[in-house]
Amino acid sequence: MLLLELVGGFVLLLAGGEALVRGSVSVARRLGVAPLVIGLTLVGFGTSTPELVTSIEAALKGSPGIAVGNIVGSNIANVLLILGAAALIRPIACDPRAFYRDGTVLAAATLVCVPIALLGGLGRFGGLVLVGLLIAYIAGTYFAERTGGSASADLHTREADPAEPAHFSLPVGLVVALGGLGLIVFGAQLLVGGAVTVARDFGVSETIVGLTLVAVGTSLPELMTSVVASLRGQSDVALGNVIGSNIYNILGILGGTAVVTPLTFPPEIAALDLWVMVAATALVIAFAITGWRVGRREGAVLLLAYGGYVAWLATGA
Repeated sequence: MLLLELVGGFVLLLAGGEALVRGSVSVARRLGVAPLVIGLTLVGFGTSTPELVTSIEAALKGSPGIAVGNIVGSNIANVLLILGAAALIRPIACDPRAFYRDGTVLAAATLVCVPIALLGGLGRFGGLVLVGLLIAYIAGTYFAERTGGSASADLHTREADPAEPAHFSLPVGLVVALGGLGLIVFGAQLLVGGAVTVARDFGVSETIVGLTLVAVGTSLPELMTSVVASLRGQSDVALGNVIGSNIYNILGILGGTAVVTPLTFPPEIAALDLWVMVAATALVIAFAITGWRVGRREGAVLLLAYGGYVAWLATGA
């Protein structure tokens, strides 16, 4: 039953995330929403919805290790696991004009987590500040790119391509999007319930379960989007997807969860995993600006780093 609960949660999160993105993109296209807006908002938010719902569900159930571990672990997995896999499939070319702003915002958002962790948590006001920063980032990006046009605008526009929907009618698109959201909510309940059971029955801390099992499970939509983009020869979209997802995770999901219920930052995450996230972010930025390319060798380094990190957690469990 535990295995069915976990697998069922993973499957529902993946299917729900896919349906939510495709249905939302279909509705947006029917309403004439610009591809730039779709890439900036619907795709980024849609692929991050499993993390949001799962973290809120865990926080409401009194499991901050799973709630925060999911966010930090997802960011680590996005950079080391997903981006590493995408680079192995096809080397990633980085356009400096597209990377400067979003990479800087990612670095700043990642560093924002440091004082939050050292202070021990995040209250509702702090959560509102993070969500406000996310809204400001999206609005500023949209207006800057809409008026001037840039390589970054082209990248965000093409981020909608891997989510190209079937030609749904407006009502069908709405049903698909809402159905996907329902699957995500139910899947999150199953996954969190199963994760708590794993921690209790196997003597593993909820934090480690959140950093690994839950984090990878909620990152499945990003994995699928990035792999599809790489296979289509749009590896830069895979990089943009990871950067955007990590920004959403910190500002939107950490902030949004804290708005719903104040979050305690587990001290074990503040002692190790926070710094792994900071180091992973710094590593991928260094790879990107060194020759403006993340090649297969760098992808292998990222994957090996993720394997080492998970092994370290396993030996400490």
